[in-house]
Amino acid sequence: MKRLLLLLFAFSCAAYSQDGASLYQKHCAMCHEAPKGRTPSVDALKKMSATAILKALDAGVMRDQGHALSAQERASVATYLAAGQSNSGREVASQAATGYCKAGADPVASGKSAWNGFGAGLVNARFQAKEAAGLSAADVPKLKLKWAFGLGDITNARGQPVIVGGRLFAASSIGKVYALDAQSGCLYWTFDAEAPVRSGVVASESAIFFGDAKASAYAVDIASGKLVWKVHLDDHPAAVITDTPNLFKGVLYFGVSSLEEFLSQKPEYECCAFRGSVMALDAATGKTIWKTYTIEQESKPTTKTSAGVQRLGPSGASVWSTPTVDVKRNAIYVATGDNYSDPASETSDAVMALDRGTGKVLWTRQMTANDAFNTACFGDDKSNCPESRGPDFDFGQPPILVSLPNGNRELVIGQKSGVVFGVDPDQQGKVLWQTRVGKGGPLGGCQWGSAADEKYMYVAASDINWRPIKDPAGQNTTKVEIDPTQGGGLSAIELVSGKTAWSALPKACGERKNCTPAQPGAVSAIPGVVFEGSMDSHFRAYSSSSGEVVWDFDAARDFDTVNGQKAHGGSFDGGGAAIAGGVVYVYSGYGQWGGIAGNVLLAFSVDGK
Repeated sequence: MKRLLLLLFAFSCAAYSQDGASLYQKHCAMCHEAPKGRTPSVDALKKMSATAILKALDAGVMRDQGHALSAQERASVATYLAAGQSNSGREVASQAATGYCKAGADPVASGKSAWNGFGAGLVNARFQAKEAAGLSAADVPKLKLKWAFGLGDITNARGQPVIVGGRLFAASSIGKVYALDAQSGCLYWTFDAEAPVRSGVVASESAIFFGDAKASAYAVDIASGKLVWKVHLDDHPAAVITDTPNLFKGVLYFGVSSLEEFLSQKPEYECCAFRGSVMALDAATGKTIWKTYTIEQESKPTTKTSAGVQRLGPSGASVWSTPTVDVKRNAIYVATGDNYSDPASETSDAVMALDRGTGKVLWTRQMTANDAFNTACFGDDKSNCPESRGPDFDFGQPPILVSLPNGNRELVIGQKSGVVFGVDPDQQGKVLWQTRVGKGGPLGGCQWGSAADEKYMYVAASDINWRPIKDPAGQNTTKVEIDPTQGGGLSAIELVSGKTAWSALPKACGERKNCTPAQPGAVSAIPGVVFEGSMDSHFRAYSSSSGEVVWDFDAARDFDTVNGQKAHGGSFDGGGAAIAGGVVYVYSGYGQWGGIAGNVLLAFSVDGK
């Protein structure tokens, strides 16, 4: 009987795989066989587990495409694509109960060194002073691995670690949120969100707050991991929360973005209706205080495609990054993305200032006009590609509010165009200077976050590029691979003048496969040192005065973890390092753009294990 069951199971898997292959060819191959822009390659998909693929189709970034398939068909596609993976959901689940802290563990403690939220504070500077960091520049070359924590059945570890009250909070792309002891890595509790969590959390004394890929916001008790409240922030079916909220005086500030520009690939889709927004919520209850759209007017019918499908606009101007709080001006600042359809608005690719109490728009400074773009522009059927066909120069990082030696203030921010801007928040966003640090493009320029101290802004360049692949017989194909010779670089920009103080050139990939020197992840800094990961799987520390690499760790390997789960390191993308209490924490693994997949949270200290 047992043998018969095994044969039936094997037959069932084979049938799923065969059916999945035809479903993949019909519904998915057109985009993933020759990916462009933000679409992952089929090779990147095949590095994912069936659980992770199914999560993406059910509730993640591919949920709208997944809804065109039945539950069985989605399972078939996931099984087919993940056929070469050894990790199963059952294997991960069986390990999930290990690594918990001992009974009677220390309660959440106030006053300990912290890295709270995405930007380590209200102004999003991603800079930690020496006392809070617990590290000096002289300590950094001595860093050793302290512990590793397996993040489960994922291939993209993209979030932002957060340290508050002696605890570390980490989230994952399958929607699981972890509370760990910051020093030992033991596990206090886990929480399961309804959908993937794409960024970090921000904490008060009693709760942590975050959003998910279905545009729901959560408050979870900081000590127990119990849900306090959950509210839905936007009714558009493609709406997502990508940013970590900011928190000030009991009010949460969320940006709302969406994946609608991906839906435009379907010629029958009426593109596009989503508008980005900023929301203020009462942290105690989740009640909306105000909501401001980045595009004032609602989308309305415009023209029709050649097939008679209605077009809508304006749309887009998503808020992908954490709002910045200006206590002096009682304002918040956000950066917006491109438009998804014509007509282009004056608030896309812009820095916007809003009144903190009411949400009223105080001023807008647009950096790239007429940037209407969606992924139909990359496809064979360009019915939904806007006529203006902009360059896709979103702002993916928050503006950093800095104070200058002369007493003036400045907002500094990098754009996907590869240009960094300094603007005056006290003069309606007047542009003070602009400096190019990268080539720019859909996956180019400045991506998730920069850092700043009292003198410099530290900004990394992505510039991921692709090159065609030829088959062994020498025939041309439509397949592409990530280019190991393009991308990367870290620069220090003078805050006062915008002049480049130094540029650290990217390291070459050599013969390593699935490698790019691109550096899209967020930058972090302490006095004398800048930390930045690369898609080549290296996590490096640079001298803030010269750009010299003073420490280098290659994460592309298996790790023994404190929670007993299998874990592997890889590319670095998304959120960056958090530094607090003498420890540097960072996620590793990002296979989406053809990089090196992984699922681990790493902690480094001078004393090591």
